[in-house]
Amino acid sequence: MMTAPQGTELGGVELTPAQIVAELDRYIIGQDKAKRAVAVAIRNRYRRSRVSESMREEIIPKNILMIGPTGVGKTEVARRLARLIQAPFVKVEATKFTEVGYVGRDVDSIIRDLTEVAVRAVRNEKTVELSGRLAEAAAWRVVDVMQPKPRTPQRREAPDEDPAEAARRLAQIDRVRAKLHERIMSGALDGEKIRVTVSESQPKFLQVFSSQGLEELGMNLQEMFGDVGPKSRKEKEVTIAEARRLFLEEEVEAEVDHDKIVHEALERVEQAGIVFIDEIDKIALTEHRGAGPDVSRGGVQRDLLPLVEGTTVITKYGPVRTNHILFIAAGAFNASKPSDLIPEFQGRFPLRVDFDSLSAAEFERILTEPKNALTRQYQELLATDGVLLKFTASGVRALAQLAEKANSMLENIGARRLYTMLERVLEDVSFGAPFERPHEVKVDRKYVESRVGDILAEKDLAEYIL
Repeated sequence: MMTAPQGTELGGVELTPAQIVAELDRYIIGQDKAKRAVAVAIRNRYRRSRVSESMREEIIPKNILMIGPTGVGKTEVARRLARLIQAPFVKVEATKFTEVGYVGRDVDSIIRDLTEVAVRAVRNEKTVELSGRLAEAAAWRVVDVMQPKPRTPQRREAPDEDPAEAARRLAQIDRVRAKLHERIMSGALDGEKIRVTVSESQPKFLQVFSSQGLEELGMNLQEMFGDVGPKSRKEKEVTIAEARRLFLEEEVEAEVDHDKIVHEALERVEQAGIVFIDEIDKIALTEHRGAGPDVSRGGVQRDLLPLVEGTTVITKYGPVRTNHILFIAAGAFNASKPSDLIPEFQGRFPLRVDFDSLSAAEFERILTEPKNALTRQYQELLATDGVLLKFTASGVRALAQLAEKANSMLENIGARRLYTMLERVLEDVSFGAPFERPHEVKVDRKYVESRVGDILAEKDLAEYIL
């Protein structure tokens, strides 16, 4: 059996489907069918990494089509999943792209963006790995600025100096420098100002007209012409904390292997990359085919086909094969159906997952159960201004029920309605804070209904406010 290298498949994280679902449950309420589907898809990628190499190439990912109204967790499931398994992830809107020959971005830019994300992630990982070891070297460079180490004088330069006295003088300077290094490392001198000379690292960007269209490839002129002439350096006054950061960046830059970073990033993209294509229903063909925007919609689907099926995209870091990238498409499909997508495109997304509309019961859980629950977010925000915010069970239940009512009266925007409700309910306290003394606010049913109930009673008014 062959195993994938550490850091390529699942970012080195081996999770069972049950463990993946349990992790997603910490942030996303409900949608159990969707969680199971994506968990199996991710586990299959790990299983693929353990089969024989000849069979590995034959096993392609089973792309997923998520169907459900807005605000029910489609994007959040994909984003949390990518973060959980440390995989390169990019989210794009299908409506941003147009068929080749029309105004708009070309679909290959999806893979270029994904590659950029992977390179940045690997570079950050390597920086963290090296920072611990190189932090002392950066601190010594600050010491060299503040207390330069004198060079050992030649005998002819100081013929009368006693060698023993010279040794004592150098030892004294070394002790001073060691003490200074200790204080710099402890952060005791972080606020002091010094003048340092560092490399200018601002990247220069070019707009390049490629065969695929006008793309901001962000080519760094220093990378293009790095071997032509010396790097420019600039003297500036900064705090010691900033000087340590600048010197650390230079030390890491000198130590890091850029070719290795690019190689690992490309491998991650090809073996573990995830592309989330939102609003896919907006490029579905309507009943009146072949006229107006439908021409471009069908063209976008046909342009996406090679990416999903497997092709090679040229990026500034090198060619990227898309054969084993997992594509997740999502859409509400309230004005169209999945069958309105062209047959070839439908066939590239064999897994269909339906997301359920959210009820008051789910809203109540969303407000309290997740690790990043909205009520906790508002409590933390207002606590910075000395406001103690308390949500009672009746207040949470009232928010959930009124959010469900608003979704039934107006457009169903799912859990996003809770943001609108909470902003409206907490508008007065958010505007009034900070107060002269610690302030406690109890959000119960009466408090919620006094601020939102009357608005919901008038549908015309609710359409504008909620």
